[in-house]
Amino acid sequence: MPDQSLPKARTPKATPAENEAAPAHEGLSRRRLLGTAGATGLVLGTAGAAVGYAAAPSEAAAPLTSLGTDQVMFHGKHQPGITDGLQARGHLVAFDLAAGAGRKEAAALLRRWSETARRLMAGEPGGQDDTDVARDAGPSSLTITFGFGHSFFARTGLEKQRPTALDPLPEFSSDHLDKNRSNGDLWVQIGANDALVAFHALRAIQKDAGRAARVRWQMNGFNRSPGATSHPMTARNLMGQIDGTRNPKPTQPDFDQRIFVPENPEKGEPAWMANGSYAVVRRIRMLLDDWEQLSVRAQEDVIGRRKSDGAALSGGTETTAMDLEKTDAKGNLVVPINAHARITRPDQNGGAAMLRRPFSFHDGIDTDGVPDAGLLFVCWQADPLRGFVPVQRKLDRGDALSQFIRHESSGLFAVPGGAAKGEYVGQKLLEG
Repeated sequence: MPDQSLPKARTPKATPAENEAAPAHEGLSRRRLLGTAGATGLVLGTAGAAVGYAAAPSEAAAPLTSLGTDQVMFHGKHQPGITDGLQARGHLVAFDLAAGAGRKEAAALLRRWSETARRLMAGEPGGQDDTDVARDAGPSSLTITFGFGHSFFARTGLEKQRPTALDPLPEFSSDHLDKNRSNGDLWVQIGANDALVAFHALRAIQKDAGRAARVRWQMNGFNRSPGATSHPMTARNLMGQIDGTRNPKPTQPDFDQRIFVPENPEKGEPAWMANGSYAVVRRIRMLLDDWEQLSVRAQEDVIGRRKSDGAALSGGTETTAMDLEKTDAKGNLVVPINAHARITRPDQNGGAAMLRRPFSFHDGIDTDGVPDAGLLFVCWQADPLRGFVPVQRKLDRGDALSQFIRHESSGLFAVPGGAAKGEYVGQKLLEG
């Protein structure tokens, strides 16, 4: 399909990194996939896909003085915060509808949230009771994205409109999930290149919830600020690895069919999800003390790429295709068989692909001196059973990275298409 990514008045333009994947595998049974994924003893589960790739940087360097003027449009075919480049600061927050709140209250809430998002993303005050936290700042590439969890539909009497793609994710044997920090009726993703602008939006969204919904969980993240390096480069994660080399790119002809629900969804899928996407959200703690005890060479063998420049261990540059068959003088594979980059390749997973767009996090030091730090993994796909789940199934069988990370929370959310002018996000669902 042709590229139909969200039009926006943002400078510089940001695109995710290159993907060399084959087309997604077709003809798979959803129920069979879920059953298989849950029953095969997924030892390393979601570990690899979550840390392996992230969204790419801007194509052109952004002078720091320009960051405040960058603006992303709220209205469009797709919601903002999906194809836009990584932002320096992010907040993820899930809400549950209050007792007694239903479809009517949810519609009023999404109407309020959409208007607030439109105003804040344009650099305007949030409303009459604006806190003035971001008074002196511009839009700073602010994006606010809204999604619905599985439980939302029963709470609002809309069970018949719940997509089958929103069926709960299978349990992975590597999960150590905190249910209080997982899932939720509603999900909001906030990103900006200024911490005050991001916090201002978070506070406005929370206040707008009023009595209709309460916060279930909230997480804070960050990335390197645009313009912080001498030249544009792929992001690094807290393990020091270049992270995002093979992300899908909007310029690829099959990008839309991999990431977005088609305008005319397949039979049985609800029309209100047209041009939308599905977000898998995972809080992944990195066991940094253990990781940092490894030599650089050992770390590279775990990932399958050089730490210095992100090139595959088989040679070349960051974007050179990985040679999975190359061996050294002793006949050993140059890219180890359990290397994370090898296992997560789409061509090793039936063409499964997803757009990774995460934030790093650091929530302090535990009483034993261990950092509570890692990745707030967010990935986007047209169907989690053909994106996220197949990769996790494969990783569960032997990803070398799994012993250095721990999955602590999880969520899956249906993110409808963008709102046209005069509409609010989710209007086709709530008023259809």
